[in-house]
Amino acid sequence: MKYRTFAFIKTDKKLIKLFFKDINFIKGLGNYVEVHTIDLKRYIYYRNLKDLVENLPEEFMRVHHSYIVNLTNVESFEDNQLLCGDLKITVAKSYKECLLNAISSMML
Repeated sequence: MKYRTFAFIKTDKKLIKLFFKDINFIKGLGNYVEVHTIDLKRYIYYRNLKDLVENLPEEFMRVHHSYIVNLTNVESFEDNQLLCGDLKITVAKSYKECLLNAISSMML
């Protein structure tokens, strides 16, 4: 994928443009996903997390069976919990090492 900064999603019979930088996290709801933005909007549309994560930029990382987070918008990581806005997301054991590797590559 080229360096796109946005994507369109189809929700409520209309196409909505979402900038990747504005996405806080994405929650899986079976065959649907719920996209949460930094301005507290939520969009639900038909797509599963597995397919979605393959089409997102590299700053997006799956950290749990039900969550993909935008590392750009993660405020902190402590005790297996990522703070994304006002939500704490538990990092699953199977995703922790990959997350720590990604974070360590971004350390100052």
